[in-house]
Amino acid sequence: MKKESSIPAEIIKSRKMIYKLAKNDFKTKYAGSYLGIIWAFIQPVITVLVYWFVFEVGFRGGSDSLPVPFVLYLVAGIIPWFFFQDGLTGGTNSLLEYSYLVKKVVFNISVLPVVKILSAVFVHLFFIVFITFLYCCYGHFPDLYYLQLLYYLAGLLLLILGLSYLTSAVVVFFRDLSQMISIALQIGIWLTPIMWVAEDKLIHYPLLYKILKLNPVYYIVMGYRDVFIYKHWFWERPLWTAYFWCFVIGVLWLGTRVFKKLRVHFADVI
Repeated sequence: MKKESSIPAEIIKSRKMIYKLAKNDFKTKYAGSYLGIIWAFIQPVITVLVYWFVFEVGFRGGSDSLPVPFVLYLVAGIIPWFFFQDGLTGGTNSLLEYSYLVKKVVFNISVLPVVKILSAVFVHLFFIVFITFLYCCYGHFPDLYYLQLLYYLAGLLLLILGLSYLTSAVVVFFRDLSQMISIALQIGIWLTPIMWVAEDKLIHYPLLYKILKLNPVYYIVMGYRDVFIYKHWFWERPLWTAYFWCFVIGVLWLGTRVFKKLRVHFADVI
């Protein structure tokens, strides 16, 4: 029998088809509405403005120790979270959404989570441009640290991909997982120090701060803030970086293993 190819090899082999499907997925998501794909950018911008008003004007969630206005601190953390949220949600439901492709014997279904994640990348790239422009308006211009955005984006992509392979395979058999992930994301945005400054709030709770750092998304959030605000290189946090990549590799291994083991049953269940 011909040996089954690995998922990374399948992704590389199907890269052109993945790009075409992702572009089509992005366009059709807002088909039929008057503003079309503009809605993909309007909603996150409005969300950022609401959070900024509530925490900066209402609750005063900022900190006097921040080197930048709170709105800049907020957007640097919430932009990667938006991508994580959209990518994981889309990747989890990819097999259910493209069930008609799953049932086709000749179609390589391992690319479907990648398609949904790549579709979310288009919006994320727009917001990287948006946040760069916003920082320039406040007098903070791009420098060499911005090169790290490629590193953190790659790390976030692999994290979402590993989780999506795991969740997309399980959700076919356990549909409630989709709702559980939605609830977990609602909680996660508060447990990930995005709208509050953990270094200040948890200064007297070092153990709790260490527990929060076990969240791999927090590593990415701090990475984006290192790029835009604190101007640190990723290798200046060696232990945290090592932990993050061990976590990502572990999730990728588990996710692809579970996906390959269960995918022979997908067409029957869906």
